[in-house]
Amino acid sequence: MTDKLKTQGKFTYAEAGEGPVVIVLHGLMGALSNFEDTFSYFSTNGYKVLIPELPLYTLPLLKTNVKNLATFLKEFMEFKELDSAILLGNSLGGHIGLYYTKHYPEKVRALVLTGSSGLYENAMGDSFPKRGNYAYMEEKTRNVFYDPNTASKELVDEVFRIVNDRNSAIRTLAIAKSAIRHNMSKDLPEMSQPTCLVWGKQDTVTPPEVAIDFHKLLPDSELFWIDKCGHAAMMEKPEEFNSIVDNWLTERKFK
Repeated sequence: MTDKLKTQGKFTYAEAGEGPVVIVLHGLMGALSNFEDTFSYFSTNGYKVLIPELPLYTLPLLKTNVKNLATFLKEFMEFKELDSAILLGNSLGGHIGLYYTKHYPEKVRALVLTGSSGLYENAMGDSFPKRGNYAYMEEKTRNVFYDPNTASKELVDEVFRIVNDRNSAIRTLAIAKSAIRHNMSKDLPEMSQPTCLVWGKQDTVTPPEVAIDFHKLLPDSELFWIDKCGHAAMMEKPEEFNSIVDNWLTERKFK
């Protein structure tokens, strides 16, 4: 997906299509390429899709948190002169979308959350990431998916690189701790935006009960399950994921 990226000022992002604006927010160890199928599908089916590269590893350490990542989203939307958008986020990306929605509700037309953090997540299990141990990181990465073969060697290599780079590893832990601090359970009942929840039935990072809690707490939400699917539905079951989201947006008259 690197061939689709453009850099303007401090923002690097992919952009394509025309129509209602969808901003895609990637996760903590999720590259923009994780959304390649989603980007391609929606940008050729009546939507304008933007995927900004979040500054997970370039912010000052003390500012590496959910709050400042939401501020970055605000600055990006201002830079693109967008009055409002549909926010689509996976994992940490969903959490950033929720935090942004809390503070700028008038800027958010709808939310699409898949495997979102914000209530609970089990990103690293009970163990600290073992630097230098490729086999361990390969196992951890593959366990994110129902079908471990979904995790390409390129993805495993990227996760291994992040964990073994001191700067990235420190910021990964800082963001993970920030995500725990910024629990959204008390805020969700105040969010009236239409919300589409798409969850893998076999998600072990944000398990099914998390999706059920999101559904209970968000006043205008619908929950859709994808079977034989883990934490990243848009990667593991892209056709089903895209179909669910497109149908929901159409039914809700966003298209």
